[in-house]
This record gives sequence, structure tokens and C-alpha cells, in this order.
Amino acid sequence: MRILGLDPGLRVTGWGIVEAAGNRLSHVADGVVTSDDRAALADRLAQLHDGVMAVIERFNPAEAAVEETFVNRNPLSTLKLGQARGVVMLAPARCGLVVAEYTPNAVKKAVVGRGHAEKAQIALMVRTLLPGADPTRTDASDALAVAICHAHLRASQRALMAGARP
Repeated sequence: MRILGLDPGLRVTGWGIVEAAGNRLSHVADGVVTSDDRAALADRLAQLHDGVMAVIERFNPAEAAVEETFVNRNPLSTLKLGQARGVVMLAPARCGLVVAEYTPNAVKKAVVGRGHAEKAQIALMVRTLLPGADPTRTDASDALAVAICHAHLRASQRALMAGARP
């Protein structure tokens, strides 16, 4: 199963694609979608949407996972980030993909083992869990971590469901 992980941001949205086969994960691709910070907000949101749609069309994931937004001290920044997150979630949803959401702490715990891991620890574990992956931006590394989190939790949920059946 191919999973798209997304780390939403208005300036930079990270994306990562992993392939899950049972408990094995492999890196497919990663990168970022950027918006022009000189453009109007609506245009920037359209740029993010179009960029995520291009990733979906190119890599054809079966499911998507998005990191939940943390609340900034600046309400305007939080609102703009929420709008970017909504647009980033809309793209896979409109393509018929299941879109899961995970808190930053859940992602960190699934990848590093602690809910308050540093960015460098996440990047190191992403490279460890996905041989061949070498994301150049932390946004892409974070997106791969979201995809890894989804793959791990999805496998656990399926195992629990299989064990719960009579």
C-alpha cells in the first residue's frame, strides 16, 4: 500500500510517499510544495492545492495522513495555517483517499518512541526506518514521519481488528 504523508504549512508543505508491505516500509519519494509569499492568500492556497494534487497524480497513493496543527501564539498565523491545512487535506479527500490525522506527539512517538522528540531525532529515525531516504528539508522529513506513523498505526489497528473477530 502506498501512503502519502503531509506536513501542512502555508509557505512550505512537506510530502512523503512510503510503500507499506506488511511490516516492511520503503521510501518512494519526498519533497515540498511551496507557495509564493508575495501572492494573495487565495492564490497561495491554490498553489498548495495544485502542488499536492500533482503529487497524488504522479504517485497514486492509496491513503493519506496529515499532521494536525498546533496552536501558535499569533491567532492570525494559526488561522492561516489552518486554512493551508484544510486545502492540503482537501486534495486527497477529493481524490477519494482516506485521510487520517495525527497529532505531532503521536507522530514523534510512533517514529522515535518519545512524544517530545527533536526535529533532528525525527530526521535520523526517518533515514533509519526508510533506507535510501535522504530528505533535504525538515518539512519533507516530517511528512515521511507522518506516513510512517500511519503505516504503523494502520497495521496495529488491522491486527487488533483481526484478533477481535470471532
